[in-house]
Amino acid sequence: MSKLPDCLYCRKDRRLHDLMIEITALDVSTLYLFREQTHRGRCVVAYRPHVNELFELPAAELTHFMRDVARAAKAIKTACQPNKINYGAYSDKLPHLHMHLVPKYEGGAAWGAPFEMMPAAKKILVEADYAALAAAIKQAL
Repeated sequence: MSKLPDCLYCRKDRRLHDLMIEITALDVSTLYLFREQTHRGRCVVAYRPHVNELFELPAAELTHFMRDVARAAKAIKTACQPNKINYGAYSDKLPHLHMHLVPKYEGGAAWGAPFEMMPAAKKILVEADYAALAAAIKQAL
């Protein structure tokens, strides 16, 4: 039996792969492309060890995590050219430290409002489009 918590980020099981695609490992995190792409370039930065809160991290780890978030956001900005990137750290239903990076486009979905985690009208891409988007973000890191 696995000693890993029942957490999709720790187990990297089907639940994770149904929601997102791994782009690359960062310093202390992993960068994922979210499959739901209403906001082109939407990603998640997940801290690798299993913790739930920012305050659980030692100061140096917190610095590394936030650098990973900033580095990923800059890459998304470069690759996708959004007008703004929104940041969301929730974990109500999934207790593992992760940050949603949601590119917002003026005149686009939820401009000037909070983004919907899982909108009713999901935008799902074909695999080749996911691969191209992930490659563009990775190249911009």
